[in-house]
Amino acid sequence: MEHYRKAGSVELPAPSPIPQLPPNTLEMRVQDGSKIRNLLELALGQLERGNTRHVVFSGSGRATGKAVSCAEIVKRRVPGLHQLTKLRFLETEDSWVPVSPDTGLDPLTVRRHVPAVWVLLSREPLDPNDCGYQPPGAPPGLGSTPRSNYGPRPRRRARDTRP
Repeated sequence: MEHYRKAGSVELPAPSPIPQLPPNTLEMRVQDGSKIRNLLELALGQLERGNTRHVVFSGSGRATGKAVSCAEIVKRRVPGLHQLTKLRFLETEDSWVPVSPDTGLDPLTVRRHVPAVWVLLSREPLDPNDCGYQPPGAPPGLGSTPRSNYGPRPRRRARDTRP
């Protein structure tokens, strides 16, 4: 691909995996270049003022981690939020053009599948039987974690390496 340069990338439209959202849902489309501070300021402001009861953070490609981080920070700052997480692959179309037009190379179009995540945070209860549901206050991970697993680990003694 050293004879080509990327001309653009287009994410092909796909339906939302979380259907029938209430009309006052705040949808935060996280991009790779989005600032977490700006996203959180808007989402937390809307939730704390009571303007919305639902927030959806969505991101694809390199923005998936940033979308999850935003949702986790909001959950930590606003107690009692129910969470529904959906994962999908979205199709993107990349356009490549030859670096020099006199080489006789044709423009290329490449379709890729990139990971995407949608995280719905809601003040209202969601269906607990829905795949990807996490109740308020649940620790990250599967199921509940016993309290004995929390806290500092006991220190190990250094091994005696003398002969």
